[in-house]
Amino acid sequence: MLMPPLIRKIVLTAHVATSAGWVGAVLAYLALDITAGSSQDVHTVRGAYAGMGVIVVYVIVPLALASLIIGIVNALGTSWGLFRHYWVLVKLLLTVFATTILLIETQTVSYLAQAATSNADPRELPGTLPHSVGGLVVLLIVVVLSVFKPRGVTRYGWRKQNEQRRTRSTVPVG
Repeated sequence: MLMPPLIRKIVLTAHVATSAGWVGAVLAYLALDITAGSSQDVHTVRGAYAGMGVIVVYVIVPLALASLIIGIVNALGTSWGLFRHYWVLVKLLLTVFATTILLIETQTVSYLAQAATSNADPRELPGTLPHSVGGLVVLLIVVVLSVFKPRGVTRYGWRKQNEQRRTRSTVPVG
């Protein structure tokens, strides 16, 4: 079922806003992660870990979940569909993967933020830089797929296209 044009534009705007916000929040998190791993100042490291905890729980996780849910609604309500085109399917799989890893990693980040405030020297704590960089790379791949929309339909998409062609060719004209 296709959404009416106004609803489609509202949903698309919400999807772009939450997705772009997710990328921006990951960049802010990455800056704090680099600071936590490279600073020699105890107060700066402690503050970086505390900021990482806040950004993950109150910004990145909500934006990731919103982006995933709104993206699914957007795909189901447009002619792109959720399973018709490889690029949409790959975006979905990458987003589900990134969100799953994020939810798992959130526990670690929350622990590190809490440990940084209670440890005498938070500079001893491990960083989360591989996850930060990896998450950003996955999100940038999703952005590239969204912009370039590589050709190719899935078997399901091919069947749907053939069904639509047959339906159009059997409808009487005039």
